[in-house]
Amino acid sequence: MTTKAVEKLNEEQRKLQVTGGSTYILSLPKNWATRNDLKRGSSMILREEDDGTLSISPTKFGKKEKKDEAYIKTNPNDNPNTTMRTAISAYLNGYNIMHIRAQGQKSLSIKTRNHLKNFARNYLVGTEIVTDTPNELTLQVLLNYPELTVQNALSRMSIIASSMQKEALTALNNLDYQSAKAVIETDREVNRFGLYVVRLLKLAVSNPRIVKDIGLNAQKECIGYRLIAKAVERTADHATKMAENTLLLKEPVNTDLLEKINQLSSLANTMFEKSIESLFKQDFNLAESVIEKLEQSHKFEKEAILLTHNVKLEEIVNLRLLIESVQRIAEYASDISEVVLNMTVESVLS
Repeated sequence: MTTKAVEKLNEEQRKLQVTGGSTYILSLPKNWATRNDLKRGSSMILREEDDGTLSISPTKFGKKEKKDEAYIKTNPNDNPNTTMRTAISAYLNGYNIMHIRAQGQKSLSIKTRNHLKNFARNYLVGTEIVTDTPNELTLQVLLNYPELTVQNALSRMSIIASSMQKEALTALNNLDYQSAKAVIETDREVNRFGLYVVRLLKLAVSNPRIVKDIGLNAQKECIGYRLIAKAVERTADHATKMAENTLLLKEPVNTDLLEKINQLSSLANTMFEKSIESLFKQDFNLAESVIEKLEQSHKFEKEAILLTHNVKLEEIVNLRLLIESVQRIAEYASDISEVVLNMTVESVLS
């Protein structure tokens, strides 16, 4: 059965009635009211959507379907990463309390407990450890989404990712291994905000009523913001790869090649920052200008690769991978801008 056919089965036409000369009344389907335990005097929530439709739901809508607490059972032989991934999935799906319990009367292994505690502190925004006993670890999300919206979290991700690229380039210019290591350590900050953004977007997809609360204008924006958040994460990943390849270099890069890498990196970073600016300003033309610069970045990339022929054989692979990472940052900036074009195209249509 097609989607349209299913929608037709769920539709029925009812006529609007008038009572008292000025009050409009529309009767509700009895089966629907029965399924939701509605009786005379039950409270209802009316919400006008952006497209002009009116949604009607009971005040207790969703409470029976959505559980706030997740229970994760584990045993000493389980891989801590498996338990961690289960906890992440619960976090992303909107659970506010996650109980990690040892099966039977056994205790959680020290390795599992420490692994989960460290991960929660470093990667799950707004999450605190509220119970820590031998056989149970309870994580609770205490941050309410209006306190940190999608845009706020994405802005922080972008600022950190941009700074990582700049610092990675500085590390390359000075062959500064400590700065390179600092870039690698910073990557988790971007990842933690990325997980938080995904959590908010998944909540908004399942519950349209919180779309405004998390800072979006409409539910349809969720897909665009998810793609952008992923692109920002990948940008930070490639800044990390720049730093990792810098750590593998044994001697400073020759001046001509370094100048070309700086030229490419400066362009890529400008493209990235402008793509994010176009998102927050909802600027179609600014996003388009970023995409137009991609051809120039490809030109700089080819020129940089040609200059690696003069580099020692043992250094060529690391430098080419580094150059590739810089170019990938430019390409992700273009990807972000394409999403912005799709989100703002109505602003340029007549």
